[in-house]
Amino acid sequence: MSRIGNKVIHVPAGVTVNVTADNLVTVKGPKGELSFQFSDRVAIAQHDQEIKVTRESDVNNDRKLHGTTRAVLANMITGVSTGFTKQLEIRGVGYRASLEGRTLVINAGYSHLVNMEIPAGVEVSLPKNTDVIITGIDKQVIGEFAANIRQVRKPEPYKGKGIRYKDENVRRKEGKTAKK
Repeated sequence: MSRIGNKVIHVPAGVTVNVTADNLVTVKGPKGELSFQFSDRVAIAQHDQEIKVTRESDVNNDRKLHGTTRAVLANMITGVSTGFTKQLEIRGVGYRASLEGRTLVINAGYSHLVNMEIPAGVEVSLPKNTDVIITGIDKQVIGEFAANIRQVRKPEPYKGKGIRYKDENVRRKEGKTAKK
């Protein structure tokens, strides 16, 4: 029994969902439009402003697809109505970021600057040169881009330097002590 897959998805006002016979779902809203081709092993039924996802059988793969399909569809609806945001902070002396057109330039202590192309549909803002805010409608693209930025210099446990998510808790280690 899938707890996530059995939940009904409520469609907010201003969002239209179009489901074709081959499970191609197109979601349009005030922030944009997303479409995704879902597996034919699950059935997506729309009644008024509610969407219900059901599966054909209790085979393990069908049960996995059931919850995943419902979660992806709910994220699509949330994305076109309110959008998603990821916040990163850069810590370290001399570590900073800047924007040059559609390129994010990161100085993270290397001998060179790291240039990252911003994907289509994603907006990046820098309120300070150590804070990066990523917004957009596709949760997967935003999460992947934020993870790639964090990958440039992961936070290290001794001094806490690096790129981390705003709400991330980095466990600190004590380090070596001189024994006298």
